[in-house]
Amino acid sequence: MADAQFGKQTGSTVRYGQQTGSTSTISGHKVLRQTYTLLAITLIWSAFAAVTSMLLNPPHMVALMCMLGGFGMLFFLNKVANSAKALYWVFAFTGLMGFALGPMLNSYVMSSASGTFHIFQALSTTGAIFLSLSGYTLISKKDFSFMGGFLMVGLWVVIGAIVFNLIASLMGYPISGFHMAISSMVVFLMSGLIMFDTSRILHGGETNYVRATVSLYLSIYNLFIHLLAIFGFAND
Repeated sequence: MADAQFGKQTGSTVRYGQQTGSTSTISGHKVLRQTYTLLAITLIWSAFAAVTSMLLNPPHMVALMCMLGGFGMLFFLNKVANSAKALYWVFAFTGLMGFALGPMLNSYVMSSASGTFHIFQALSTTGAIFLSLSGYTLISKKDFSFMGGFLMVGLWVVIGAIVFNLIASLMGYPISGFHMAISSMVVFLMSGLIMFDTSRILHGGETNYVRATVSLYLSIYNLFIHLLAIFGFAND
């Protein structure tokens, strides 16, 4: 859920805020093509890393360390986003995040006979949501930058809810169904972030396709995880 912060940061490129009219539109479409190309490749790479992790079945602690390491890379990625070596770090980041999914996916597969179906269900729904929302933003050409403040507040609310739920569980007072409410909020927020990030790229608010790719990747990643939680809970 760090995509909003990551995607909203800007570099020192002189193009920021200086493009108008058709020049801005052309540049926006170029960045959009670059972003979607890199996003598709990194998603495939991340899926390969997840399958590899499922086969190796590392301990959950290893998966947690990979995920924490991946999020730690976000700060470094933002600094090198304008350099050629940024691509190497993008693949390192998405590879770690994909590998971190392995133990969780295995737990779904082994927990019930419908575990594999839940994964497919979450995966297909994630793809449908991304394609429909991104497509709507591109076709309508609406500017969704006004959603930025609301989405940021929503992310902080979700983070607070996650911390509260964790503390309550550790103290022995778990709140029934609260994690489902959190997952539902995350799905809603990630859907908004997909529209927000796509709109920023289209209208020249984000001119770096590396940052744009990472922002959209994180939205898709979080969307998949929490849809999987919702489907798994609803069917079990």
